[in-house]
Amino acid sequence: MNEETKKITELIRKAVEKARKETSSEPEPGLTKKKLDWPIECTVGPGLEGAIACESSIGYVNGSKGWLIYSGYDIFDLSINSTYEEVSYLLLYGRLPTKKELKAYKDQLIKFRDLPLTMRTLMGFPVEDMNPMAALRLGTEFLRQKVSHRDRNINNADILNIIGSDEDSIPMETLPCGEEHAIYEPKLKKDKLIMEKYILDEAIGYRACHRLIAGLPTIAAAISRIREGKLPIAPHPSLSHAANFLYMMNGVQPTEEEERIMDINLILHADHGMNASTFASMVVASTLSDIYFSIGAGIGALNGTLHGGANERVLQMLEKIGHPDKVEKWYKEAVQKKEKIMGFGHRVYKSLDPRARILAPLAKHLCSRNSQSRQLFQIADKLEKVVVSTLGKEKKIFPNVDYYSGLVYKAMGIRTEMFTPIFAVSRVAGWTARVMEYLQHNRIFRPRAMYIGDFNKKYKPISTRKESCK
Repeated sequence: MNEETKKITELIRKAVEKARKETSSEPEPGLTKKKLDWPIECTVGPGLEGAIACESSIGYVNGSKGWLIYSGYDIFDLSINSTYEEVSYLLLYGRLPTKKELKAYKDQLIKFRDLPLTMRTLMGFPVEDMNPMAALRLGTEFLRQKVSHRDRNINNADILNIIGSDEDSIPMETLPCGEEHAIYEPKLKKDKLIMEKYILDEAIGYRACHRLIAGLPTIAAAISRIREGKLPIAPHPSLSHAANFLYMMNGVQPTEEEERIMDINLILHADHGMNASTFASMVVASTLSDIYFSIGAGIGALNGTLHGGANERVLQMLEKIGHPDKVEKWYKEAVQKKEKIMGFGHRVYKSLDPRARILAPLAKHLCSRNSQSRQLFQIADKLEKVVVSTLGKEKKIFPNVDYYSGLVYKAMGIRTEMFTPIFAVSRVAGWTARVMEYLQHNRIFRPRAMYIGDFNKKYKPISTRKESCK
C-alpha cells in the first residue's frame, strides 16, 4: 500500500469514527429475526411498500440509524479492509473466503472476464446510438447466448422435470393463508440428480453468477469505448477487478489510488436490501427463468429515473447553480417551486446514508486537484449544509449515496452516461446473491391486486356506441 492509498484509507477511517459516534448499536426488532413463522402480519402500502416478501441473511439496511450490513459485516469495516472480489464472494456464499478460496475465485473471474465472442456480437449493433443501459442489457443476453445451452434445441423443462403453470397460484391463494406448496411446485431437493443439474447449469448456477460478476465490467467498459469511437480493450490478467474495469474503459492502467477508490465505490454499491432492481431480478428468477434473464430485469429496473442515474442529475443541478455564492438563492427558489433537491432523501434512510459518509471525503480529496471540480465540490458542500440545517431537521432528509458518487466519478474522468452502468457493474453481486438465496426455498412471486372496477356492465354492439368528445 503506497502513501496515496494509505491516505484514502485514513480518510475513510476518520469518517467511520464520526459515524459510529453518531449511530446507536441495536438492530430493529421488527425487521431482524433468526426465523420467521409464516404467514406473518405486516402493513402493506402501494407498490408493496412495507411488505415482507422473504427471509434473507445477505444484507440489512437500518434507515433510522444509518446502517448497511453485508452478511453480518459493517460496510464501514469492509470499505476499510476488503476488496470487491472478497465482498462479492461474501454476498454469494455468506462468509469471507479463505486465502485458497479467494485465489480460486479470483482466478475464475480472470478467466471469465475475457469475452471475445460476446464482444464480436455486441459490436455488430449500433451501441454508439443506444442508451448505455440498453446496450448493457443487450450484452448480458449475448453473454447468455455464448456461454449457456439455453438458446439451443434442448428441452429445459424435461431436464429440470418442472411444470410451469399459472395454476400454481390457485392453492397458494386459498384463504385464509394458502397451502404450503403449489400443486405444480417442483420438489427439487427431493431429487438429487435434478438438483445437481439445476445448480450446475451454466445459465442458473453459481458459475453463471461468477460469469456475470466478471463479465459485466468487460461489457460496460466496451460500451464506453465504442461510444467514444474506440475499440474495446481485452482485460489484463494481472489486474484486480476494479483496476481492470478502469483499464478497459480508459486504455491505461490506473494508479493505485484510482484503483482503491473504484474498489470502494464497487463495495458500497454491491447490495442494498430489497430495492427495485433486486426485487425485479428475484421476481424473474422465481419463475425458474435463468440468471441472465433475471439480471437483465435488474438492469432494466436500474435504468428507471426513480432508481439509478440520480448522480447524473446531481451534477447537472450543481452545474446549474454555478457558484457557491448562488447556493442559498437557488435553494430558496427551488423550495418555493417545490422542486426536488437531487441527491437528498432516501426511501429507507432517515439519517445520513452510510455510503455518503464514506464518499464525501473521497469526493473532497479528488475534487481538490483542479479548479472546476473544486468549485463543484464547494457548491455541493454548501448546499448540503443548507439542506441539512432545514430539511434535515424538519423532515430527516440528508445526502444519499448519489450526492457524492457522481462527483467522485467525474473527478476520475468518467463520462456521466456511464455512471448508471457502473452501478450495475457493482450491484450484480447483490442481484446474483439474492437470486441464489431465494431459489433455495423458491416460491413464485404472485401478489394480487384489489379490483376497484365495475360489475354487470352490458355489452353494446359497436354500432350503438357513442363517440367520446375530446
